[in-house]
Amino acid sequence: MTQTTYRSAWSTHGHYEYRVLTFDRSTTPGDARKVLTEEAEYGRWELARTRLYVGGERRVWLRRKIIRARSTL
Repeated sequence: MTQTTYRSAWSTHGHYEYRVLTFDRSTTPGDARKVLTEEAEYGRWELARTRLYVGGERRVWLRRKIIRARSTL
């Protein structure tokens, strides 16, 4: 089994928070799909954008809605 290599970054804009995952060219599509499926299922992330660069690097933007808790007092 190959080692999946990716980087992650966080940011918050408006009503969504974003997470950017960067997969290098050695990451197989199956490994990338597994990471994205786990993020969607357990982290409640949804796919916002994907970008494939010339060198084979793939960058994926995930987003999820920010849920603000209000006090009931």
